[in-house]
Amino acid sequence: MNGFLLAFKASRYIPAPVIHGLAWAGTMLQWSRRAKPTVRLEDNLRRVTGLEGDELRRLSRRGMRSTARYYAETFTLGRLSGDVIDARVRMVNAAPIHEAMARDGRVVVALSHSGNWDLVGAYACRNIGPVVTVAEVLKPREVFDAFVALRENVGMRILGHEGGSTFRELVRIGRTDGGVLCLLADRDLSGSGLEVDFAGQSARVAPGPAALAIATRSTLLPMMVHYERLRGRAAWRARSRWGVVMTFGEPLLPADAPKDDAVGQLTRGWVDFVGARIQEHPEDWHMLQRFGWTEGA
Repeated sequence: MNGFLLAFKASRYIPAPVIHGLAWAGTMLQWSRRAKPTVRLEDNLRRVTGLEGDELRRLSRRGMRSTARYYAETFTLGRLSGDVIDARVRMVNAAPIHEAMARDGRVVVALSHSGNWDLVGAYACRNIGPVVTVAEVLKPREVFDAFVALRENVGMRILGHEGGSTFRELVRIGRTDGGVLCLLADRDLSGSGLEVDFAGQSARVAPGPAALAIATRSTLLPMMVHYERLRGRAAWRARSRWGVVMTFGEPLLPADAPKDDAVGQLTRGWVDFVGARIQEHPEDWHMLQRFGWTEGA
């Protein structure tokens, strides 16, 4: 059995503190040995921060700890009550998403692999609207199925990334059912990414959020998720020392974009916001894979 799937299944029977400890130990082992995920993370962090040497190593260590926190929290997400989920999430500049949902019944959200996007998905289902998102089809298929089941258990609707057919289904859902259409778009899986300035570096990102907003005539909102330390009563309510902050950028409207470059302008709009927020909270950008850098990749 795949080691990741084994850990996922075993987590159902292990106390949450033990899961957090094991996740931390595993990621710290990878960090100390400079395993491939750590090397990838350091390269990505170097590009967005300009750090080198010991400073970069210290940042990557914080990044691996943040990654461990994400996996431990996600493995135990199904155990959390609605009140605890709500207590772990704080929204900043939430008015645009509530306004878009009230007006149109749908909104497209572009976000990065930062913080805990599964936790904010569960929160959004409870407090904003039904969440529909796309997930990479992992191998073995059992791993993908396990993550889909976990996310669906907290209210999200998950589509496997199957190319054009997935996009057509998203458009259909947006037009007929509405909801919060969330796309993790910093890592391009389409093979047709747009070249943009991402945190001061040239990179390719997914065109999906912009194209989906145009096709469904929806507001496009960029969003960043990062961790924050909780103390006192806030930590008691959350049953955790850590919460996450959902920060929304200003709304991007397809009607305001030029027809000959609508996808490009909307994409650059969300990338500018997300890239800047990643530079503010680089330790919470869990980019342990090859990224779409176009220079010196």
